[in-house]
Amino acid sequence: MASTPARALKAAARTAPIRSRSKAAAASSQATPAPLAAREPLPRFTLDDRSVAGTQILVYHPTKGVDDFVQQLAVATPLQLVATERHGVAGGLLKDLSRRMEIPAARMFTILGVPKATAEKKSAAGDVVSGSGGQAALGMARLLGMAQDMLAQSTAAEAEGFDSAKWLGQWLERPQPALGGRKPADLLDTPTGLKVVTRLLGAIHSGAYQ
Repeated sequence: MASTPARALKAAARTAPIRSRSKAAAASSQATPAPLAAREPLPRFTLDDRSVAGTQILVYHPTKGVDDFVQQLAVATPLQLVATERHGVAGGLLKDLSRRMEIPAARMFTILGVPKATAEKKSAAGDVVSGSGGQAALGMARLLGMAQDMLAQSTAAEAEGFDSAKWLGQWLERPQPALGGRKPADLLDTPTGLKVVTRLLGAIHSGAYQ
């Protein structure tokens, strides 16, 4: 039986688990996304009218929310991901990720390596954040997708009402022994750091992290 993310983290990293919210609190806040199979069918991806090297780009739409964009990333082709990484992401995605994961916006900008003034300006103007900051934002969205998958695949009773986005936001700020006591959040502004954190989160899911 798969364990919840909180139980796996407690056993592996010896840190206090994130308690699942009460049913009343869970009902009053944003519900944890259901497994993909249980959701209504979505378009395979949302496309911009621009392209990079002939490949169309995934676009974040604030009205659909972060979870919708996470789903799009999960089903996108490698070439679509490459094109999107080259093009960048909407500045509003950074602020919406911070709200979804309950990380202060200023801290989220620091984690992603985007100056606060730049992030605020691009978010307000609807402009794109490109380069390393945009790629880091895409990486953060992928990590959120992994956390949601961990919860969706769990059969433990504690999974009911568990907020995977909030858990991920808190886990990223915890020093991890496997990272030499560093916080995962402090590595996400580089491609290599993102790979390291992705492997660590995957190891927690599989139970391989000791």
